[in-house]
Amino acid sequence: MIVSSLEMRLYAPNCHSLKEKRMIVKSLIQRTRNKFNVSIAETDEQDYYQTIVISTVCVSSSRVQANAVLDEVMRFIEENTEAELTDFLFEDR
Repeated sequence: MIVSSLEMRLYAPNCHSLKEKRMIVKSLIQRTRNKFNVSIAETDEQDYYQTIVISTVCVSSSRVQANAVLDEVMRFIEENTEAELTDFLFEDR
């Protein structure tokens, strides 16, 4: 069993309140859950309204498969938000 994780840090310059950020993050997380079979959550920087940190985990029998799914998740998030991806980190266990 392979557990791969992806942490993405996004910058949302158009967010001017935590309420706006929550709306963006909740929508993005829900759409990602609906499209992919992954666990996803906002994991850091919850009190800063222009910084979004989202972590995604995929469990698979193959490292290649898990990383392919997380690549698709990252691509999906980049395409479906106005926030800019500033950093990401892949980890395998």
